[in-house]
Amino acid sequence: MSTRTVIVASASGLHARPAALFVAAAAAQPVLVTIRTESKKPVPAKSMLSVLSLGATCGTEVILEADGDGAEAALDALATLLATDLDATDPAAPAETAAGNG
Repeated sequence: MSTRTVIVASASGLHARPAALFVAAAAAQPVLVTIRTESKKPVPAKSMLSVLSLGATCGTEVILEADGDGAEAALDALATLLATDLDATDPAAPAETAAGNG
């Protein structure tokens, strides 16, 4: 079994948009991926409700696990996604335009 440990970088943690992007990416992987925190049991990464139930906030360490052909690449892709602030990746984000209107 392959594992990756990553710190959630999104400002809102794994909630709303970041969770939806992560779940969609996990569902697109060729292998079943689970995600857990230190204190919780592994849950399917492709399940929005399960991911939300982890309560992972910004700075939470999560562990991704997968097994089978493509597991390493799947975990690399998902770990990279979680290590990115998904709240700030939209180039048309209103926060940036609002800052200039201050």
